Amino acid sequence: MIIQAFLRWVEQASASDRARAAAALGRAYATGGTPHLDRNAAEMGMTLLLDDPAPQVRQALAEALADCPHVPRAIILPLAQDRAETAYTVISRSPVLTDHDLVELVARGSAEIRALIAARHPVRAPLAAAIAEIGDEIAVSILIENAQAQLTARTLARLAERFRDHATIRGSLLARADLPAAVRAGLTEAVSEALAGFSLVARALGADRAARITREACDVATIHVSAAVPAPDMIRLVEHLRLRARLTPAFLLQALCAGKVALFAEAMVCLTGMGEARVRAILSGGSGHAVRAMIERAGLGRDVSGLYMDAVLLWRRENRLPEETGSVPKRLLARLRDLGGQAHVAPGLAEIIEKLDIAEQRRQARRLALDAA
Repeated sequence: MIIQAFLRWVEQASASDRARAAAALGRAYATGGTPHLDRNAAEMGMTLLLDDPAPQVRQALAEALADCPHVPRAIILPLAQDRAETAYTVISRSPVLTDHDLVELVARGSAEIRALIAARHPVRAPLAAAIAEIGDEIAVSILIENAQAQLTARTLARLAERFRDHATIRGSLLARADLPAAVRAGLTEAVSEALAGFSLVARALGADRAARITREACDVATIHVSAAVPAPDMIRLVEHLRLRARLTPAFLLQALCAGKVALFAEAMVCLTGMGEARVRAILSGGSGHAVRAMIERAGLGRDVSGLYMDAVLLWRRENRLPEETGSVPKRLLARLRDLGGQAHVAPGLAEIIEKLDIAEQRRQARRLALDAA
């Protein structure tokens, strides 16, 4: 009787009256606030309203039902495929839509729909992966900023691959604490390349000098980041650096001088093919000859292997006698001056050691200033 009366009324009511009725019916169904509501009759009435020719009627129904978890899919899915405003209301909020539904919408929907889905709470891992694969800059930016989006390491790597040259997205990814180390290193390289290619920088410094400065800065950033990298990620980081030809003699020496022995050790495992336990044993307690042999097996020449051996032994000594003053770079510079003849064999490395020593002195000066303040 109720549904029959409703059907007769709908045929005669104005669009604005029908919209108010749709909103009231939807709210009553969603909240259960009307006692003795015949839910079957209500569902029939709402199904009828799906065919209402007035857009504001369907929009009113969508607004009332968007947050309800127990609305029949037969009502929600047509609303999700309605005109843009109505569809957006349901797509952005409805808990009835499954991940499968949303992935389908990502695949065949508009850029606006992908952006709305990226802002949902939550966005589970399969859905996030779909948006990462085909979403545009806006959808991806919203996804990264969504605290309830589940971004796996694979998804983050795919985002970094697709948007490596997009400054805003690159910055958002680098700001994430859960970004895998290898992905972070790749994005840091992209920042360096972008700076080196910036016309103002190239004109001010010269292309070659700009490229060298940004490459050195990239190495420093990677070495700094490696301090917080867990063992499984360290393996992937070093493999990334190897594939990008970044395990250079200068990079390895900087890692040693900075005390990042875990990074250096993993690089030795990668470059020598020796087992990790063997490499760590040599670094922590092996003789100078054993250290030098390992360095040369990694591909460094005999003319510079002595310098790396000295760095390892100095690091080991400072670890055991922390009360001694003087950083590894400072002691290496003194060793080069004592040896005399070695300085001309590896002038590039000697320059790097001097730069590291200067940087360490500046850090100490800043620490003293902060303490004094």
